[in-house]
Amino acid sequence: MAKYSFKLKQEVVQAYQNGEGGYNYLAQKYGVTDESSVRKWNNAYLKFGLDGLARSRKKQTYSFDFKLHVVELYLTTEISYQELALSVGINNPPLITKWVNDFRIAGPDALKPKKRGRRSKVEKPKDINQSPNESINSNPDYLKQLEEENLKLRIENAYLKELRRLRLEEKPQKKKRESSTASEDHSN
Repeated sequence: MAKYSFKLKQEVVQAYQNGEGGYNYLAQKYGVTDESSVRKWNNAYLKFGLDGLARSRKKQTYSFDFKLHVVELYLTTEISYQELALSVGINNPPLITKWVNDFRIAGPDALKPKKRGRRSKVEKPKDINQSPNESINSNPDYLKQLEEENLKLRIENAYLKELRRLRLEEKPQKKKRESSTASEDHSN
């Protein structure tokens, strides 16, 4: 739920537009925690009308080029996130903050749209007429390479299993040695 209702925001902005007081006075009068919220509401109202005060229920998507343009604008000018958001028609300055931070961390690729949802578990065949046996590469060199790789992996797996077994056997022996040296220390 939003911290402040649409109706309260509308009353505060209307009071400011009527000249009933400044940002600080109206924030105190209506119980708003800080005057910067009142300023933001007023600026959003001036730019977008009553829609600027309402919470947006729809998910707006922006193109890569638009995001990059906005980030470059922010980085090349000394404009605040709030002012930039209003100038480009976005009523959500923290979104621009996120884009800039992502850009600084990962570069322009961070602004590209990401695929949503799960990946398909089953690969769909590209040619319906092709049988599954035809898709297997029967090239002798390729098969030999796969057999060699399989053998290497089996050897590596056996080595790691043996190493783990030796480590597990080693732990109880260390504990016995430590407990025997500790008992000798106590007897002295």
